[in-house]
Amino acid sequence: MKRIRVLVVDDSPTSRLLLVEILRADDEIEVVGQAADGFQAVEMVKRLRPDIVTMDVQMPRLDGFGATKRIMVEAPTPILITTSVDPRALSVSLEAVRMGALAVQAKPGDPRAPGFDEEASELVRQVKAMSQVKVVRHYEREPARVPAAHASSAAALHDVPAEVVAIAASTGGPAALHRILTTLPADFPVPILVVQHMSRGFGPGFAGWLDKASPLRVKLAEDREALRPGTVYVAVDDHHLCLSPSRRIHLSTAPAVGGFRPSGTVLFESVATAFGRGAVAVILTGMGRDGVDGLHAIRRAGGRTVAESEATAVIYGMPAAAVQAGLADFILPLDEVCAALAGLPVGSVSRPVGSVSRKELNR
Repeated sequence: MKRIRVLVVDDSPTSRLLLVEILRADDEIEVVGQAADGFQAVEMVKRLRPDIVTMDVQMPRLDGFGATKRIMVEAPTPILITTSVDPRALSVSLEAVRMGALAVQAKPGDPRAPGFDEEASELVRQVKAMSQVKVVRHYEREPARVPAAHASSAAALHDVPAEVVAIAASTGGPAALHRILTTLPADFPVPILVVQHMSRGFGPGFAGWLDKASPLRVKLAEDREALRPGTVYVAVDDHHLCLSPSRRIHLSTAPAVGGFRPSGTVLFESVATAFGRGAVAVILTGMGRDGVDGLHAIRRAGGRTVAESEATAVIYGMPAAAVQAGLADFILPLDEVCAALAGLPVGSVSRPVGSVSRKELNR
């Protein structure tokens, strides 16, 4: 059996040794090299041709962002960012994802601490899964814009009286959400609810990263708060993101669904109940099938469903499952998802607020 060849990149000898020991404990993985900074990482990727790189972000000489950017241009290789929950490190990590890294994974902590075995197992699982992803060479690109050529796809949802957008994403989701939320206009007329699978503790940094980049207000969801147009509500750790019958946010500790809490399926079912035909559900890149069962509820309520196409999905798992189940009304590449959402007509509960940015009004 061919083993997965891994290059471990981390400037801390202690962290690097721990990662190597965790990975080498699995019979399907071979650690082929260790690098202490970004320059070493780039050189070793070219020389060793690993199947995947685990990449720290805060390193001397060349950090994980810079190394990822160079690797994806010079020798495209699957990269899994490994980092702490420190806000600055997470921000750099998420920027590295925009440059082509596949996902961000929390570094396992103290081996003596409760939960270490689970953290180590999740790292191994992610390394195995990400090593199978086919990556492409990245080039410098202009900031995201909705191309005029996508006008036809932008019209795809124009018969929908939208009152809310719900989005579910997993692996590859941060970069996809960044692209969507930086493309939508500041006066976007409806609220957006987001379930993004990620390591515990990353939520505040993730929401802050998106808020800084987007003209919309992006925040962590709070229990019982009312929805506002032009605001993006991100699911919090270990709680389902739901809506009450009065259309207020409800953070639920109900059991995980399909192994996930928060779950895209629970979000979609809740939105379908609260908004009916005014709901638009979007399922983006990710492993597995979370969210797919919830699309049944959106459909039954008369809402519309969108799946990201294989052309742009980093992992064509969740969207593929939606398509295979016949639950995707529209199958669109990411730029066309942006265009379609930007052109949504306003439902009865949302009203234009004038020329002032809702991000400023909602502060």
